[in-house]
Amino acid sequence: MKDIIGGKTAISAPAVKWLVVDEESAGQRLDNFLMRHLKGVPKTHVYRIIRSGEVRINKGRCSADSRVEVGDEVRVPPVRVSDKVAEKAAHPAPAREFPLLLEDDHVLAIDKPAGVAVHGGSGVSFGVIEQLRQARPQARLLELVHRLDRETSGILLVAKKRSALKNLQDQFRERETGKTYLALVKGEWPAKFKVIDQPLHKYLLPDGERRVKVTHKDDPDGMRSMTLVKVAQKLQGCTLLEVTIKTGRTHQIRVHLASNGHPIAGDDKYGDFEWNKVLQKQGLKRMFLHAWRLQFNHPATAQRVALQADLPPELQEYVDHVQPPAAPV
Repeated sequence: MKDIIGGKTAISAPAVKWLVVDEESAGQRLDNFLMRHLKGVPKTHVYRIIRSGEVRINKGRCSADSRVEVGDEVRVPPVRVSDKVAEKAAHPAPAREFPLLLEDDHVLAIDKPAGVAVHGGSGVSFGVIEQLRQARPQARLLELVHRLDRETSGILLVAKKRSALKNLQDQFRERETGKTYLALVKGEWPAKFKVIDQPLHKYLLPDGERRVKVTHKDDPDGMRSMTLVKVAQKLQGCTLLEVTIKTGRTHQIRVHLASNGHPIAGDDKYGDFEWNKVLQKQGLKRMFLHAWRLQFNHPATAQRVALQADLPPELQEYVDHVQPPAAPV
């Protein structure tokens, strides 16, 4: 039996399979190629079947660092997936499309709603990417280019080709993208305070949940993190900010703003919990952080692309109802 990589394959049945490499998988290391298509099989087992010679490329012996090319036939011996993965396959994520900001043959950009994880894991059985794959079974490849926190709304990029994925991820890593968020924070942000350059340190709570804190510059585990802040609108008791991140650290905006005395409205990890209760009574039921603007070079044409996702209605309505500060007498 032969399967063309890029289509849907049932890998839970214990039988020998021959997988034909397509253009999207060309150039990958054999170990990465197998792990991408043998979801639920432990990495140690993947390396074991390679070392034992049970995996073959065009009927020849190969190693973990062998590169697969278009048209190669890869023999995969019988393998069993974990019960957890088998259960997940039996109950796939519900298909769902999301508001589109851009789509072509290489990339799509969606306006992610708050409350939806970008992928499954950490107690979440599925996220945006799993739902998109279910909604688009004909898609040869759909992969997240970057991530947004579950409670953050706004622009999210998904690659439709492996070459586009690598190109865009390189741009994010080399800080060639422009990422600006809208955040509502407690109090009056000082207009002259425009640059936050404070290293961040990741750690775990006793229950295993991930947290981040500002640390000192000599901390060997601290990662340099830079955030640019611009006041967009002064409101009664709070400030709407345009926040541009020059580094993409975990929870960077949330921690940088909170550590400087201006937590984000509705933030349940780093926020002002008493203020959050007041905000909920006023109608704000979520964290006020929105991925507003994104710029990047198109992976195929290299032309600069500028996207914008306006504030979702629940955030815009809250801003509209908050009174501006009283004018000085």
